Amino acid sequence: MIFESHAHYDDEAFEKDREQLLSGLSTAGVGTVVNVASSLGSVKTTLKLTEKWPFVYGALGVHPSEIDGLREADMEWLKERLRHPRAVAVGEIGLDYYWEKEEPVRARQKEWFARQLALAGEVQKPVIVHSRDAMKDTWDVMSGNGARDMRGVIHCFSYTKESAREFLKWDFYLGIGGVVTFKNARAIKEVVEYVPLERILLETDCPYLSPEPYRGKRNSSLNLPYVAQAIAEIKGVTKEQVEETTCRNACRLFGI
Repeated sequence: MIFESHAHYDDEAFEKDREQLLSGLSTAGVGTVVNVASSLGSVKTTLKLTEKWPFVYGALGVHPSEIDGLREADMEWLKERLRHPRAVAVGEIGLDYYWEKEEPVRARQKEWFARQLALAGEVQKPVIVHSRDAMKDTWDVMSGNGARDMRGVIHCFSYTKESAREFLKWDFYLGIGGVVTFKNARAIKEVVEYVPLERILLETDCPYLSPEPYRGKRNSSLNLPYVAQAIAEIKGVTKEQVEETTCRNACRLFGI
């Protein structure tokens, strides 16, 4: 069965057909889903999904683009939510410099990234890290806040194989999604070729980043076979081997 390691099924893009879509995933070969929160509000909606669907687990955290107004009291609230039996990770947390160019904003992102890494250490859960156009600062914050002693995944990995090598020194996986199917995605194809299959997770980031041939349309876990096939072709193995190995990887990471 396929393990979907990063989805956002509480997103409004799924309002009209969420129940129908989720109820059909197992038939399509998707056995487990980690729904990933991005804000305090989506922590609540993510937990609701985990309570309704037995194959859905939750990652709870605040995305770097959603940190405005955060207070220390929110971290205490989040810590309590992370005690939920269906909460398996802290995420998604990290840095996003694609949209944010101002240094004061980037400094706040680093502050809350570090705080949530500390929270993960407190609750002893792995982290799901979002890092976009921020490799050096991501590495520096993680290095300075105990990540070398944590488990986790760099979600939607978008850096070079040299950067991948650094994260592989720790107990971290790389999340690979629809971008690997794009014809011009040379860098991520090189990363997939280089990284052992035992350190890769399948993900969609749905409703975003649909693979070919659905690029530009709403994404869902139903498209993961396209990602698995692309990885299989790069690594010279079968699609089934990719699905089985990445499922074992995710079960190990999230303790499922």
